[in-house]
Amino acid sequence: MFHGDVSKEIAQGLIALQERIKAAKVPPSKLDETLTIATWNIREFGKKQRSEAAVHYIAEILGQFDLVGVVELRDNLADLSRVLKILGPYWRAVYSDMIPDAGGNRERVAYVYDKRAATFNGLAAEADAPRQKKGLEFLPQTSFWRSPYMASFKSGNFDFIVLTTHIRWGASIQGRQAELGMLADWVEGKRLEKYSEDPDLIVMGDFNIPSLTDPLFKAITKHGLQIPKALVGVQQGSNLEKDKRYDQILHYPNFPENFSKAGGILDFFIDEGHIKELFPGGMTKQQFTFQLSDHLPLWIQVNTDIDGQQLQELIQG
Repeated sequence: MFHGDVSKEIAQGLIALQERIKAAKVPPSKLDETLTIATWNIREFGKKQRSEAAVHYIAEILGQFDLVGVVELRDNLADLSRVLKILGPYWRAVYSDMIPDAGGNRERVAYVYDKRAATFNGLAAEADAPRQKKGLEFLPQTSFWRSPYMASFKSGNFDFIVLTTHIRWGASIQGRQAELGMLADWVEGKRLEKYSEDPDLIVMGDFNIPSLTDPLFKAITKHGLQIPKALVGVQQGSNLEKDKRYDQILHYPNFPENFSKAGGILDFFIDEGHIKELFPGGMTKQQFTFQLSDHLPLWIQVNTDIDGQQLQELIQG
């Protein structure tokens, strides 16, 4: 991390933040053996310039992981560039284009990753809604408000595709449920493609699902996507109030043991009484969400040393 010659206040804030990071118990990854993946909705990241302190804190949080799917990145990438400079020369970003209409909200999805731990494999694309022929045109019957964005990576000898999304909030639960169901169908179709780049899919992001018992969760998991074992017992929500499971990391259980290392939520907020430890001048909770976020990162550590599993598959034919 390259925080450089920061002010006394930012240095004190970083120390306080590091204590909160320690409490999350994110284990260090091991080259070619494990990979720590996270999803984080950074509220309106790039819409309005963050303070110097916030940029350092965001970098410190991102730096705890190897690969992060960032949601709500906006069209202006200046703050992302500031964060990458602090993270250092080994860090890279792959990101989607922004969508200018009201549904797209000028948002992008980005993958911020440490190239020492994960290699970008070349695929980066948005998921398109299914189309039907109407006359001479091929048109979708419905759409993703914000197209999910996928990219292929390799860590150790584990190749995988990660897809990150920000599902609509919208005016109705029905609209959100339909989009989740459409995404579940799209992911299942991708998994079953004859020439799919890789069958190992990790699906994550902000699904705007309030709980795991909600019909919205059933919509996204209808084809077999599952919560990794390491996250099954996590009761805490990913919002600042910690009572909603808006954010998810899901996978198909091809190698369930790969996803049982460790996982959880990194709570950089604690409560309103701890805001001054990071921002001594003081601010409201709402102001805090526009400096850091109103979402907490959800993370999991994946086993990427799968030689034994691959050899067993060869033996079993």
